[in-house]
Amino acid sequence: MLTKRDLFRSAAMATVAATTARSIPAIAQNKAEWPSLLEAKDIAEEGFIYGLPLVMNYAVMQELAVDRNSGQFKAPFNDINSLHHVATPEDTAVITPNSDTPYSFIWLDLRAEPMVISVPTIEKDRYYAVQLIDGNTYNFGYIGTRATGTEPGDYLVVGPDWKGEMPTGIKKVFRSTTPFPLALIRTQLFNPGDMPNVEKIQAGYKAQPLSGFLKRPAPPAAPKIEFLPATTAGIKDNFFQYLDAALQFVPETLRDRAIRAKLAKIGIGPGKTFVFKDLSLEHKAEILVGMKQGDDKVDKWLASGNKKINGWNVGSFFGDEAFYNGDWVMRAGSAKGGLLGNDAVEAMYPYTRTDATGEPLDGSEHKYTITFAPGQLPPVNAFWSVTMYDGKSQLLVKNPINRYLINSPMLSAMKKDADGSLTLYIQKDSPGADKEANWLPAPADKIYLVMRLYWPKPAPPSILPPGEGTWQPPGIKRVS
Repeated sequence: MLTKRDLFRSAAMATVAATTARSIPAIAQNKAEWPSLLEAKDIAEEGFIYGLPLVMNYAVMQELAVDRNSGQFKAPFNDINSLHHVATPEDTAVITPNSDTPYSFIWLDLRAEPMVISVPTIEKDRYYAVQLIDGNTYNFGYIGTRATGTEPGDYLVVGPDWKGEMPTGIKKVFRSTTPFPLALIRTQLFNPGDMPNVEKIQAGYKAQPLSGFLKRPAPPAAPKIEFLPATTAGIKDNFFQYLDAALQFVPETLRDRAIRAKLAKIGIGPGKTFVFKDLSLEHKAEILVGMKQGDDKVDKWLASGNKKINGWNVGSFFGDEAFYNGDWVMRAGSAKGGLLGNDAVEAMYPYTRTDATGEPLDGSEHKYTITFAPGQLPPVNAFWSVTMYDGKSQLLVKNPINRYLINSPMLSAMKKDADGSLTLYIQKDSPGADKEANWLPAPADKIYLVMRLYWPKPAPPSILPPGEGTWQPPGIKRVS
């Protein structure tokens, strides 16, 4: 997509420095209104960190719900689109996609009126979750096996300004901080032959305006918006112009009032267009330095903002507005590490780029194993998986057997070791026919591994609380 891969990496910021001198933000025309060079740099640094998740989310919205020619378009606002397959290397809109659960997408437009999301009856042993994410990348609510059970129900999603009462027949009201939230639905797939059952469930997911649910006349439609087209080149060349665009749909709150006031000093905000052409070379240079420093801070948080356990990074990265509580570095690091992730109680995501000794994982040079000791499989109420990603793009890896993960539904077909432990083989070539059921194909390049524990068990042994749990992911061992 536009927001992943190299786009928001430090290397990309170097590209920005080389290319943006011709097209950076238009700020106050009167140079006397400008802050000092040092203050401008600090604002750019803080503004990049604050704005990174907003721009990433805006770009994903563009691809999935606005630009019908994006190659990743799913459905227009307030329409549902269900994928009848799990993610593959062809799915590139969001970094680190899961390949466990077919997705359904409903990108909501709550400007005219709230929307009702309806779910069908789900079997008690099948996990599903409707994750509600707003334009701030806050998870503001859940419907699903863990949160609301497996009974059918109708749920109301309202925008930040809605002041109505909960209608009869609605089980719960969820309030978004922004007018364009995403309802991201995951439905567990037990095996390839289970897809027809998943499709029947997906057909039962519904979205309709509140007026339709109440069988009343609809209010006037919200005005049509000409969204700024999001392109990789455009965001690289003029990140803050896209922050201007995103901020139009992110109402100010008490938590972000201070940073938004600072951004306004250098001409960034809703209704503005950041074009830089009137800036002095010194101001341009300082703002670019600030953006680079902001990107470095986000990378530093990603490297250290959680606990290292046997080479895995274990922490809690995603949540609602109160969870982040104005910690913009944490919010940016979470988005850069894997946009649209779940709260810890819904899913935990240990991830690593290194083996147990701290050496970088490289499928071009080495073979690796992960061994779960007897009785030490990940403790979950739903299911677990280990997914392989390309270490550079954080996308799924093409391989000869089209296997992108190993998960707990596959256990019955896998081979246990003599002592009852389970060993996974992580390498680019087959480990041999007798071990192929336990093979997770790797790229001939850098490796990024993510373990997922859906609905982790709260009682010991548990990975919760994050980084302090009694269960720990086993380290990856190099065998060649």
